[in-house]
Amino acid sequence: MKNNNQQILEGSQAIALTIKAIRPDVVSAYPITPQTHIVEGLAKFRADGVASYEFVRAESELAAASIVVGASAAGSRVYTASSSQGLLLMSEVIYNIAGMRLPVVLTCANRALSAPISIWNDQQDVHAVSNAGWIMLFSETHQEAVNQHIMAYKIAEQLRLPVMVNVDGFVLTHTYEPVEILNEKQIAKYLPAYKPKKGDFLDPDNPVTFGALAGPAVYMEIREGLHDDLVNSLQTIKEEYRKFNKAFPDLSTVSNKKYAVIDDGLVEYYGPKKPKIILVAMGSVAGTLKDVADEVNIQKFNFNNVGVLKIKTYRPFPSDAVVDIIKKAKCVAVIDKAITLGNIGPLAIDVKAAAQGRYNNKIQSFVVGLGGRDITKGMIKKIIKEAAKNNNEVKFVGKA
Repeated sequence: MKNNNQQILEGSQAIALTIKAIRPDVVSAYPITPQTHIVEGLAKFRADGVASYEFVRAESELAAASIVVGASAAGSRVYTASSSQGLLLMSEVIYNIAGMRLPVVLTCANRALSAPISIWNDQQDVHAVSNAGWIMLFSETHQEAVNQHIMAYKIAEQLRLPVMVNVDGFVLTHTYEPVEILNEKQIAKYLPAYKPKKGDFLDPDNPVTFGALAGPAVYMEIREGLHDDLVNSLQTIKEEYRKFNKAFPDLSTVSNKKYAVIDDGLVEYYGPKKPKIILVAMGSVAGTLKDVADEVNIQKFNFNNVGVLKIKTYRPFPSDAVVDIIKKAKCVAVIDKAITLGNIGPLAIDVKAAAQGRYNNKIQSFVVGLGGRDITKGMIKKIIKEAAKNNNEVKFVGKA
């Protein structure tokens, strides 16, 4: 199958084609920049008669999320997508989806939050709902986004946990890259048709309740159960990543095998075996970090021996995998495209929490790219220099 299905596609087109080939039963979404091209594509497939799913037009993101809740609870495979303020409008239902253990898959085309209004990319939107109980994946490239969407359904339906795939708005949704798109038959070999078990969906002949009122005597245990299942999902994510790559070896997203690459579906490490500094990030910015690491390691620029740790699974947070990698370095620079206002970057908070008592060297928080600000190689090299300094304050890099 090598290269038989490779095309040059906009990221949104690649995602829409992949969702079509996955064959959901119900699709519902409300358009919002930069997610719009995904659901436009899905609507057109249905209108042209090349897809059989029910496409339900909604009057808002809250309505779209509610529609897929009903469809999923009735035993259907479902899909939705959103961005920014739209995701926040969905937030009430986002929490309900996780609490009711519905295997919903959602694409978040990451975009800045208001106010002020911005239609451009950063990752503040997903962090606003990062504690809702969803598995959250982040994509660096079009191919990784395609792969993660296919795996998302396998993971969600196996564990009865919702999965959100995050792709940087415009940076991925509106740019063109080579990407291999699997057809329905190829996907079906890895992801069979969805057949929920009795008791996992609404059925008049086998009554069940979703989202019932829970008093103080049971609420805490229910939430603890959701937490435990999320934590335990790390092993399933790793296993499904292994199975997917075994089934489709030509779709590997490892970009350069000359380095000691660690890639297990949770994290990816790119760089020397004994780095002095490790840059940690999520999403498309990882590509820029890898390019800078290549230049720095060749030129022996200041703090040479730079590695890049890309977080692919953000929720549940893969603490052990992260610490196993960063413990090799003398210092760590966490690069966020978001800010926890009044604190440090949200990814930096997670890395520091994971490292508590297990890694005693410096972990610095850097914020870049808010509101779509360009992230240049020069900015990353500045971060490399700053990371070696003893400073625990968050640093905004690339300000006008």
